[in-house]
Amino acid sequence: MKHRLGFLLQKSDSCDYSSSQGKKEKASSSQRVSQEEVRKWADSLENLIHHDRGLAAFRAFLKSEYSEENIEFWVSCEDYKKTKSPAKLSPKARKIYDEFISVQATKEVNLDSCTREKTSHNMLEPTLSCFDEAQRKIFILMEKDSYRRFLKSPYYLDLVSPPGAGCGPDNSKRSHAHTLDCNSNIISQCA
Repeated sequence: MKHRLGFLLQKSDSCDYSSSQGKKEKASSSQRVSQEEVRKWADSLENLIHHDRGLAAFRAFLKSEYSEENIEFWVSCEDYKKTKSPAKLSPKARKIYDEFISVQATKEVNLDSCTREKTSHNMLEPTLSCFDEAQRKIFILMEKDSYRRFLKSPYYLDLVSPPGAGCGPDNSKRSHAHTLDCNSNIISQCA
């Protein structure tokens, strides 16, 4: 069987990326990810999410669990910290707050009341670090919970397995290999 989650390991010529990190992903789409690099993702959540392909695999896993709001919040905070124009800080901060922090947020992240209050207070005068505490708490939550499940999931195990160790009878626990198309949709590759 060919590589599972193939777009992570193979050159992709037909992908049209539309995410906020599209330029970065386009640049890396022609680079193969070595087995060694994939194994490094198991060393730390930081290694995983600071690699474009690792982040894409982790996002797909979280999406399959209906819990992608945490990584989306983390990525939004990283993007926010790169804001150069002081005039853009307040609207960007408000958007992140409304989408992830507010109790009426569409993608509310799981924060304790103290962190939520502190972040709300930071919104009075947004700075590049106004989400740091909330982002740190969400990172820790992902590290202790979803990252550990990711490492035991087919999303990671199929990438780290040697080629050809996929959908045979010897692999009854993982009878379905998964691949990600260019829009991070899961496509079953085994019957």
